[in-house]
Amino acid sequence: MSQHNIIGSEAFDRSPFVIIRSVRTGGMRRRQARTATAFIAGAGVTIVGGIVAAVIAFGPGLAGG
Repeated sequence: MSQHNIIGSEAFDRSPFVIIRSVRTGGMRRRQARTATAFIAGAGVTIVGGIVAAVIAFGPGLAGG
């Protein structure tokens, strides 16, 4: 185990810390876009499935008349 003398270092300063971003900000935007696309696709599949189920359930009654 290593020991470090951090007394008086910047870890104990009262000044606000600065977050340095070294990664591009587009990653989060792409992740949100992917999530939204997946949600819309899932909703579309659910709607189409519901329509198909309704046609199967009520189709003979509608076609006959």
